[in-house]
Amino acid sequence: MSEPRKILVTSALPYANGSIHLGHMLEYIQTDMWVRFQKHRGNQCIYVCADDAHGSAIMLRAEKEGITPEQLIANVQAEHSADFAEFLVDFDNFHSTHAEENRELSSQIYLKLRDAGHIATRSITQYFDPEKKMFLADRFIKGTCPKCGTEDQYGDNCEKCGATYAPTDLKDPKSAISGATPVLKDSQHFFFKLPDFQQMLQTWTRSGTLQDAVANKIAEWLDAGLQQWDISRDAPYFGFEIPDEPGKYFYVWLDAPIGYMASFKNLCNRTPELDFDAFWGKDSTAELYHFIGKDIVNFHALFWPAMLEGAGYRKPTGINVHGYLTVNGQKMSKSRGTFIKARTYLDHLSPEYLRYYYAAKLGRGVDDLDLNLEDFVQKVNSDLVGKVVNIASRCAGFINKGNAGVMVDTNAAPELTEAFLAAAPGIADAYEARDFARAMREIMGLADRANAWIADKAPWSLNKQEGKQDEVQAICATGVNLFRQLVIFLKPVLPLLATDAEAFLNVAPLTWNDHATLLSNHQLNEFKPLMTRIDPVKVQAMTDASKEDLTASQTDTGEAAPVGNGELAKDPLSPEIEFDTFAAVDLRVALIVKAEHVEGADKLLRLTLDIGDEQRNVFSGIKSAYPDPSKLNGRLTMMIANLKPRKMKFGISEGMVMAAGPGGEEIYLLSPDSGAKPGQRIK
Repeated sequence: MSEPRKILVTSALPYANGSIHLGHMLEYIQTDMWVRFQKHRGNQCIYVCADDAHGSAIMLRAEKEGITPEQLIANVQAEHSADFAEFLVDFDNFHSTHAEENRELSSQIYLKLRDAGHIATRSITQYFDPEKKMFLADRFIKGTCPKCGTEDQYGDNCEKCGATYAPTDLKDPKSAISGATPVLKDSQHFFFKLPDFQQMLQTWTRSGTLQDAVANKIAEWLDAGLQQWDISRDAPYFGFEIPDEPGKYFYVWLDAPIGYMASFKNLCNRTPELDFDAFWGKDSTAELYHFIGKDIVNFHALFWPAMLEGAGYRKPTGINVHGYLTVNGQKMSKSRGTFIKARTYLDHLSPEYLRYYYAAKLGRGVDDLDLNLEDFVQKVNSDLVGKVVNIASRCAGFINKGNAGVMVDTNAAPELTEAFLAAAPGIADAYEARDFARAMREIMGLADRANAWIADKAPWSLNKQEGKQDEVQAICATGVNLFRQLVIFLKPVLPLLATDAEAFLNVAPLTWNDHATLLSNHQLNEFKPLMTRIDPVKVQAMTDASKEDLTASQTDTGEAAPVGNGELAKDPLSPEIEFDTFAAVDLRVALIVKAEHVEGADKLLRLTLDIGDEQRNVFSGIKSAYPDPSKLNGRLTMMIANLKPRKMKFGISEGMVMAAGPGGEEIYLLSPDSGAKPGQRIK
């Protein structure tokens, strides 16, 4: 067996000026799943992060709230830490860039760069607010667009016409902080000489460290020629003062990535067995990975490796870049309630729902990911409840009642068990490559096979037959073992489900290598429901709450202000409708002329329905309850006849049959009283 790998992993640092939202959570969940997978496999994988706690925006917000910047960032860090913990993001250390370790490392790296000749100084002209006595960043200047004449535009681009320009090009400029007319003023600034590292970066960015699409984008900047990077800001500024330069401060983006090193340094100071140089030294053999969004690629793939190279540290093994999050196919929107904060989500829904949905959508590329809320409900309910948990719930009761909870030593499906074992390397490869979507497809494919096998064996029917109890126990013990395999494969994504499943299975915390063994003659604990279905009413309540608290909590910086936990009102069974709405539903008696399986569909049956004057084709998700669809032929049921036809993968569905039940095999088609005729309307 190979030696465990030594891996250090970071996510981009959240800015300590506002709340975490679901777009941010995409990155932290993605990183956490990859880290958990590495630990699951027995590797030493350390996950560090920190709040990005410097800059003018934080200084100004603290001033507005009447508190110190230190108090502000402490409050925000407490909020961020709570949100991450409840989303099951398991940092080994979550620190702050406003920390002594970061001050020391930032100063040290700067001095090494300066002494090696990689720092330049020159005077620049900037807008200065005469009332606030401070230089203004582009976002703190507003005026009239020089191209189209639109008023109240920011100092770097026009939101109406899309033009980009220098702040000095604005007409009638005003300070967005005080409203004063800014004046031009000269100041000496410090620059990192990025062009010194052009050749190194051209080689390093094409070494496999970046995804191809990212490397191609970086190549555009390299081909255009690199420019020196302004790394200083003038007082007043909340940050670290530059050594030997009173009144000059490091630009927030200089010390932010050094915050990765500082967070790890802080962990090393508290963990004697960890060696800082073993992970960050020039000759380190450890692996180092950054997970980031595509909007900050230039900082991580150009400035950061050049700084590390110039200061004598190792460079990252890989930078893993993801796209943006959209909701329902559009940019997150406050007015639509789709700009959803982490806390608002947690007030309504389980974190594991979102963790699974992100996993099911995340490939290894930089494409944007869409959180379609309707698909979110359907996919989680179908995959996690209808497939994975359903296996355990189908089998546990028979073992508990029929054999006092003891799994017999019988493998009733050796070929299927072998298929699960054979799938493990491919699933592991998908996890390693951060192709979580492929991993989830393969895992759910196995879950489908397990459910189909159990449905075919139908232990609920066998249990009613004389002398079949041994066969029932063998089927259900095998089903529980298959469920256990799925839990092992899903554990990096669903750690809470795994913990609850381990309690039911009566086993120690599962590791990846446990997939190679089966439980036999093993005592189970009582089965308790492991996961409930998402109620769409709660999703609606979440979006409604997002509309409310995000309109009420905006600050002048455009960031969402921290909010506390809100007490949830009890959810109604369903939203009320008017009688006229219900009366518009055309309920008809329907005769099932023919019921049949749909090739390639996991849960659908195709029903040919006679409603008196015509026949309709309807697809219905009742396959798990009626594995032999021919038994439905000739039966009367009820259908909604005026439902708009829906185009599906397998054809057009021209209505909906009525059914009830918790799911799985417990789905019951509703039937009219005897004497009803096909086509009769139900009043």
